Amino acid sequence: MAASGALLGYGTTFVIATSGNSPTDYVSVGEIYDVTPPSAEVDQVEVTHMQSDNRRREFISGLIDGGECSFEMNFIPGSAGDLELIEILTLALGVSRRRQCRIRYPNGVTETFFAELQQYQPSVPTDDRMTATVTFKVTGDVTRGFLT
Repeated sequence: MAASGALLGYGTTFVIATSGNSPTDYVSVGEIYDVTPPSAEVDQVEVTHMQSDNRRREFISGLIDGGECSFEMNFIPGSAGDLELIEILTLALGVSRRRQCRIRYPNGVTETFFAELQQYQPSVPTDDRMTATVTFKVTGDVTRGFLT
């Protein structure tokens, strides 16, 4: 019997390119937890016609929707991640909020994708840690790679 290859998520990182045009400089979003990576969904296009076999609906694969990527983080006002997320959200109308994002898993595998910041929702309770929910809408393909 082979040993399990299961991993803990501990050590996973999330970075955002500081520019939409030239993704060479990244800001690391600190103190993240509960990361939900992008999950693609293939649209199903109905192609039923008057002679479809046995009166059954027929479908073909359509476009692939890259889905969303989200994570929870400790909300630290003024941190590099906080400032970058606010900067993206407050861009002028007509300026692209599209950024290259990268998740790096503990074993070095990466998922790199372009996405639009969809939600940055801080929560500030009276007697618990401050947290924030961050959601990106993936636009385009997700590329798997490896960084050491």
